[in-house]
Amino acid sequence: MRTRVKICGFTHVEDALCAANLGVDAIGLVFYPPSPRNVSIEQAASISRALPAFVNVVALFVDAAPALIREVLNKVRVDCLQFHGDEPAEDCRIYDKSYIKAIRMQADTDVVALQQQYHDAAGLLLDAYHPGVQGGSGSGFDWDLIPTTRSLPIILAGGLTPENAGEAIKAVKPYALDVSSGVEAGKGIKDAAKMAAFIRKTNQAT
Repeated sequence: MRTRVKICGFTHVEDALCAANLGVDAIGLVFYPPSPRNVSIEQAASISRALPAFVNVVALFVDAAPALIREVLNKVRVDCLQFHGDEPAEDCRIYDKSYIKAIRMQADTDVVALQQQYHDAAGLLLDAYHPGVQGGSGSGFDWDLIPTTRSLPIILAGGLTPENAGEAIKAVKPYALDVSSGVEAGKGIKDAAKMAAFIRKTNQAT
């Protein structure tokens, strides 16, 4: 099975179009004001409108108010929600929209139990735990913490780069890779050459 690629944290239409032309499967838009990759609803709508068919748009939230999420869904073409905070499963289900639950991995994280808790998710995104940072830190985690027992698609994030994408696929066999800082020229500014290399390395490994 081909490993999918999601690139997260776009802030410019041109970068998102470049990723689409390179063959990305999904792009992530961050609606979390503390993040340097945060976008306004207007920015997000412009990016999503510009994308061609078959490139999914994932909207990322961190313990957001339901009113904000509903406003984004009303104004932006969104295919999937990504919850990156402490949202319980019942709060992820109320929008009648496919969702991903992000888990910040620690030594005692029980991924098998979380797959049961979020059993209706489109996937579990496993990211590095970094105190005070909700993703996009560029840090990795110990892939040995990921169980081989999987009832949900596993999306691997955290410290991924073109240099380790192939190794990640070989070690983890994830459904998808999710990269942000590893393909950037600066926070929220994507590097075309790095995106191309990341997608190429992923395709070569699967």
